[in-house]
Amino acid sequence: MHGVLRAMGLLGCCVAWAQAAPVCQKPVYLTLDTGHMEVAPLIAEVLQRHQVKVTFFAADELSKTGDGSLGTHWAPWWKARASEGHAFASHTLDHVYWLADVPDGRFRVRPSAGPQAGQTQTWTSAEYCAALDAASKRLHTLTGVAPLPLFRAPGGKTSARLLEAARTCGYAHVGWAQAGFLGDELPSERYGNPQLLAKALRDIRPGDILVAHLGIWSRKDPWAPAVLEPLITGLQAQGFCFETLRSHPDYQDWLSTHPK
Repeated sequence: MHGVLRAMGLLGCCVAWAQAAPVCQKPVYLTLDTGHMEVAPLIAEVLQRHQVKVTFFAADELSKTGDGSLGTHWAPWWKARASEGHAFASHTLDHVYWLADVPDGRFRVRPSAGPQAGQTQTWTSAEYCAALDAASKRLHTLTGVAPLPLFRAPGGKTSARLLEAARTCGYAHVGWAQAGFLGDELPSERYGNPQLLAKALRDIRPGDILVAHLGIWSRKDPWAPAVLEPLITGLQAQGFCFETLRSHPDYQDWLSTHPK
């Protein structure tokens, strides 16, 4: 009898092991910043079709359809992404660019969205933290999921002082790998989609953080419809797998000690 039970226990362990997800040996971390949102439905379809999970860095930017990218029009879209297991993080609510440190300890910034869009302002650390919190709170409301205690500064523009201010209020900054810059912000007249795809498939390495957007106003030949799916399938054919920043080794300690 004991032998039967022991055998059953071993069988259960084997079944559980077989059902467990395989360990990813070549992870990459696709991150998507907000944009004009026109390609957002297409991007969602591609991600779902290939069971790819990403991390969205979101700001309430002007969109081509409905209100802002974090407005009521797009609320069902964000809710659906949460149900699929994606991760979310702040991009500052009004997509606020850091321009310079000011000698008195403040920062010169310029929002590209919201009521002060295009206006250069001088902010304290507390004001910048409030902008980070505002996007995070909006995301939480839309998705029902607590965003990660991470952020991406618009344009990736930061200073050591800005990064320290953000860390003080609970946010670690996420940039991207050199090869992970997928080029959707570049002019398509000079950087065609086939060229960008070939470069990414050639240069991306395990552990790289990749960055693209949910639509770029200035690019005449949109990136996502042409590049996203062949990029995903091409990397998967090379043995890469896609994970969210929840599992990125550089942020594990931060995420475990700074729950939002």
